[in-house]
Amino acid sequence: MIKRLGVLGGMGPAASAEFIVRLVEQTPATCDQDHIPTILWSDPTVPDRSTSLLNKDDKPLPYLLAGVKGLFSAGCNLIVIPCNTAHFWYSELVRQHPRITFIHIVDSVADALRDLNVTNSTIGLMGTQATIELGLYQYKLNKQGWDCIVPTREEMDTLVQPAINLIKSNQFEQAHDMFITVIHSLIANGAKAVVLGCTEIPLSVREDSVQGTPIINSIDSLVKSAIKQFKKGN
Repeated sequence: MIKRLGVLGGMGPAASAEFIVRLVEQTPATCDQDHIPTILWSDPTVPDRSTSLLNKDDKPLPYLLAGVKGLFSAGCNLIVIPCNTAHFWYSELVRQHPRITFIHIVDSVADALRDLNVTNSTIGLMGTQATIELGLYQYKLNKQGWDCIVPTREEMDTLVQPAINLIKSNQFEQAHDMFITVIHSLIANGAKAVVLGCTEIPLSVREDSVQGTPIINSIDSLVKSAIKQFKKGN
């Protein structure tokens, strides 16, 4: 039986808070008791994941392990991580905590794509420099039949990463048009769906579709997987 859902967050804080809001909104419930018992571990002091990945160090890992330990001590035996780049340490978290069920955010996105019947197709992918360059999504999704296309280096340097940085400073509206420009570019290059592979992006891009093309955001995908897994385990 799943006791509590743990949210390993703070990366960034706004994305973690947004996950909680969307979890409450999307959980089928008619009273308080129908909702999922949840504990948020929000630690914004975790070293920047993208920087560590590009520098090939493991500075975030002790912070992530401390968060998992804290959540497990509080009774959480199901954990989600509303941060894409943190999933580069996913295997190590699973290895060190075999009694906990972890949900991988890319698996959640894959389920969302299948739910929309977007299979064996070209999909666009947006995310941080590290997520894109190190292939967090490409590795898993290519094996399942999707062909991933990504923004150009210029688009990453002048639009995507600067827009993500704007969100981290709470400038959501200013980032919106920058993301939309890249989404249009991905669609023009053949994307049948566009994945927002950074949990900061849905704070700015709230559209479900652009030019009739589905937009898959990783926060909602993770929310749906968490609800499904919790109900399944109880």
